[in-house]
Amino acid sequence: MPLPSHARSRRSTRLGSLAVATATALATSLAGPGGFAPPAAAASSQALGAHDDGTGTGIDFRLYSSRATRIELYLYAAASGSQEAARITLVKDAATNVWSTSVPVATLQGQYGITGPVYYGYRAWGPNWPYDPSWTKGSSAGFVSDVDAAGNRFDPNKLLTDPYALELSHDPLTPGGPSKTVYGTGPQYRAVDNGAQAPKGIVLAADTTATGSKPTRALKDDIVYEVHVRGLTKNDPSVPTAYQGTYKGAALKASQLAALGVTAAEFLPVQETQNDTNDADPTGTTGDNYWGYETLNFFAPERRYSSDKTAGGPTREFKEMVRAYHDAGIKVFTDVVYNHAAEGGPWNAGDKSTYSLLNMRGLDNPAYYSLTSDMQASWDNTGVNGNLNTYNPATRNLITDSLAHWKDTLGVDGFRFDLAPVLGNTCQHGCFQYSRTDPDTALNRITAAMPGRPAAGGTGTDWIAEPWALGAGTYQVGNFPNGWSEWNDKFRDTVRRDQNAMGSENVTPSDLATRFAGSSDLYQAAGRKPSASVNFLVAHDGFTLKDLYSCNGKNNNQSWPYGPSDGGSDYNISWDQGGIAADQRKAARNGFALLMLSAGTPMMTGGDEYLRSLNCNNNSYNLDSSANWLTTSWTSDQSTYRTYAQRMIAFRKAHPALRPADFYSATDGNGNGMGRLDWFTPAGTAPDGTYWGNPDNHALAWRYDGTELGDPSSAVYVGYNGWSGNVDFTLPSPGPGKSWYRVTDTSTWAEGTDQVAQPGTEAFIGGAGTVYRLHGRATLLLIAK
Repeated sequence: MPLPSHARSRRSTRLGSLAVATATALATSLAGPGGFAPPAAAASSQALGAHDDGTGTGIDFRLYSSRATRIELYLYAAASGSQEAARITLVKDAATNVWSTSVPVATLQGQYGITGPVYYGYRAWGPNWPYDPSWTKGSSAGFVSDVDAAGNRFDPNKLLTDPYALELSHDPLTPGGPSKTVYGTGPQYRAVDNGAQAPKGIVLAADTTATGSKPTRALKDDIVYEVHVRGLTKNDPSVPTAYQGTYKGAALKASQLAALGVTAAEFLPVQETQNDTNDADPTGTTGDNYWGYETLNFFAPERRYSSDKTAGGPTREFKEMVRAYHDAGIKVFTDVVYNHAAEGGPWNAGDKSTYSLLNMRGLDNPAYYSLTSDMQASWDNTGVNGNLNTYNPATRNLITDSLAHWKDTLGVDGFRFDLAPVLGNTCQHGCFQYSRTDPDTALNRITAAMPGRPAAGGTGTDWIAEPWALGAGTYQVGNFPNGWSEWNDKFRDTVRRDQNAMGSENVTPSDLATRFAGSSDLYQAAGRKPSASVNFLVAHDGFTLKDLYSCNGKNNNQSWPYGPSDGGSDYNISWDQGGIAADQRKAARNGFALLMLSAGTPMMTGGDEYLRSLNCNNNSYNLDSSANWLTTSWTSDQSTYRTYAQRMIAFRKAHPALRPADFYSATDGNGNGMGRLDWFTPAGTAPDGTYWGNPDNHALAWRYDGTELGDPSSAVYVGYNGWSGNVDFTLPSPGPGKSWYRVTDTSTWAEGTDQVAQPGTEAFIGGAGTVYRLHGRATLLLIAK
């Protein structure tokens, strides 16, 4: 089966050939010049990371490594530019492979002279580089090889961040900072010491910032809004300049998103990633990482997105943002990347020696990363330079602990997982074997520890998978465990093909009906619900909604601010509607209507509501620019479309018939002559097998029995004309004593601020047998009353 265009367009930027991974801590600590403050609920003394020792007088440092033969803790009084204040050897617990030490606060402040935030990192020795007492920073004493037969890649000249650090001091690369070579191994770089320049973990003070009451709404009732936390406000003059592009700025937009109808804000990655250098060349794109799919640390909120950059500032400000969204009734989802990390692959093809060492690779390479069968290189079947070894207990625990931190401490309600099939891999090295049922995969361990939200709503977590990657065996749409929802590319591509590829790609009425009704072919047999299908037409990587209907192909090699960007799929199922602007807007109205009128969970992308354009760039991963930032300066047509989108969202939210907890049935449960869901040809008859299977039939209608689906309208009718010419629809019965009233017709003749009628102003159409002429490529929405 061909891979979806969404996945094929994946392009996550790296530090040239350097990729970086960094870490974060599950705990807490130094309160600044005043001294150490224990958390309100002290972390377990067995927790990994850096945290209060339970007495308030010391800090425990705990780190996992099954392969190291020596690990030293390095403590710093500053994030960069100075040497360590202390060097302490950790002790290993052979039963758990956990290395630890405890440092009294009095010693930190007195002997070591650290009276402010504590910055820390680790140096590690192992079989490929055993400890030699004569070793000094920048020497090769003890060196045997850059990688040994077991895959170990220890190098004590590289200061490593704690995979459980709660915040990072800075990115590996910073404006005016050192080149990537200080993080490299191999003959040229292995003896380069980077302690003064490398990122450090930060021991955090206790934080009691509240995140508010989590919404318990069912996922089926959500309107998911995928957006970049920086791009949401970076170009918004209503937000104070100091807060534009930050968590605090995003918090100020919660009420406006709620007014649009958004119920779940899905932020692109907010875990630490290499992007400190994005502003080094304000109009350049080389090496820029805007989307953030190269995780340096799985616990730390991205410091660049915080207006408060002091120690603990990003954590506090992120939690304040979450509270603002919760107060507005909006869930907070985050896009997370646990399939790979920023340390990446080899710097040069075929070179087994030269890799980046930032944290996990330098602590326990075979535990944290999938390697080739000879253990000499990263295993990569996803196109992003090396899979995480998600079947190893240490990595699986790291993922689960990280998610628990974001859920319980930072207040997040749900997660969207990048290239999620990697979390179902059951092969540690040299292969990829996905399993839906193995209880020891990361997928199943996650939901066992943190159950999914019930389909009807309540306490739980919303788990959403991007159910594909690039390699063999990674396309798993419809094959995730119970408790998971999935981005449904079959919905996306079926609608795109019908709208944009008539005559070149076949779509039958049966194909359309299956997607509109919740994709039962993918989810019902396994006992999953319609909400498992996250329906979408566009996402961050690919065309915007406007460009889907305005571009015949990608145009990524533009000048700033719309490019240049490399990569991007050549298969987009897009069409410019003959270059007619009114038809482009009509096509967008149709696509959005079908999204809002389909069973499942709809997801839109930030800016869809006003037809944001990237001028046909379909892979804007590196554009930290005004092209990628949302705007509030709309043209008249954009404002009109925003009103249309807002009202269509409101209609969906007002009509439970569109948001079923279970798959529809044609059964007439109350004897009123209507099934819960009935399908019709334009002639008003039930489609037969010939009609269902004929791709030359481009029109379909359906009716919901509101009386059986808890809807305020006794019936809801949708007519869809995918044909280029007019089609007459004979309307079915609206129910005894009822007539049909028009909510919207997406045709160009009706374009305007009232294209979607406000409740109570719907136009009378007629009863059963009324013929309604629907113009080409348009959607009709009626209610009975």
